[in-house]
Amino acid sequence: MSRFYEMSVEVSGHDPAKSSEIQSAAGQEWPFDDWWFAGDDDAATMHASGQGSLCGGESEDEFTERLSLAIWRANSAFCRVSVDATYLENLPYETHELDESDYARLIQDDGNSSKEDAHT
Repeated sequence: MSRFYEMSVEVSGHDPAKSSEIQSAAGQEWPFDDWWFAGDDDAATMHASGQGSLCGGESEDEFTERLSLAIWRANSAFCRVSVDATYLENLPYETHELDESDYARLIQDDGNSSKEDAHT
């Protein structure tokens, strides 16, 4: 069973000379979009996100371990790897719908608001 996710990753405390290796290694684990950097050149934090599916029952924690290990190997040392996982198949939502009484109230209020706003 696969589940569709948006994964965002933030990498900091890495060797700046290994940025392209880190990007490549992360890209082998997830279809990340373009990477961007924030902060000083020497201490820039790397960011990327992308959508894909976790398959075979892999959990978000297992994915984080897999991605972190790939990034640490590419960096040849520990660095901070933070993953934000958003499950896209069952996002919470609320349905909002107005009825005719709302229409009458809002249309009436709209006309009064315009006149009152013009006087203030």
